[in-house]
Amino acid sequence: MVKLKKYNRFLKLFVIFLTLTTIFSCSPKNYNLTKIEGKQIPVAENSAQTPEIEKFIKPYRDHINKDLDSVLAYCPETLDKSTGKWQTSIGNLLADVCLERGNKVFKTRENKSIDICFLNHGGIRAILPKGNVTTRSAFEIMPFENNMVVLALKEEQILEITSYIIREKKPHPLSGMTFTIAKDNTAKNILIKGKPLDVNKTYYVATNDYLANGGDNMSFFAKNIQKYDLNYKLRNVLIDYFKEVDTIPVTKDIRITEE
Repeated sequence: MVKLKKYNRFLKLFVIFLTLTTIFSCSPKNYNLTKIEGKQIPVAENSAQTPEIEKFIKPYRDHINKDLDSVLAYCPETLDKSTGKWQTSIGNLLADVCLERGNKVFKTRENKSIDICFLNHGGIRAILPKGNVTTRSAFEIMPFENNMVVLALKEEQILEITSYIIREKKPHPLSGMTFTIAKDNTAKNILIKGKPLDVNKTYYVATNDYLANGGDNMSFFAKNIQKYDLNYKLRNVLIDYFKEVDTIPVTKDIRITEE
């Protein structure tokens, strides 16, 4: 009888132990991150270390390179943004192209004409070398995703643009407007499309969305009466222009003079 009681007590303890073990084994486990390891896998052309990746990427790379290297036009001389004090050949080209091609869209949509194009010197990121002009050329010059916008401005903001140019002392791309820097560092003889600045007129100025939002401290753009987003990337403006011409014109006309 004593042995049976001991056996029953042992059996109860075993059942309790088994129950607790089952409960704890089924309870959620908390894991803590103790170590992170990584390995750099180079992705390069003809990489012997990553043949599977290279095999996957190569067709896409070849297709993109074929598109980027397709010849669109010819440039008779190298256009560089560092070769002028108040204007450069590449800046003149870019502003002229944006004004011309932006007008095609603006006239169609709004039945209005762009008067001025004003961009920033720093936005030009490469030269346009002498020789064949390709799609890659446009990507190198304008690598950003900026859209062209048109802002309706009054005389006061046009004067602020001239003051900004004089103060910055950089050859910012400018088209549609000419002026003279007087000895007191103010603008005079301001002409827009060959006509004197009109205090009562609303002028339509093309720029990019970065500058329109106050980039490069161009706060005068925020004072616009109306804003039109053409949804036309500046890079695509260049590409479309290159496709239309055989030889890139080198524009060297003087747009800003000094007394």
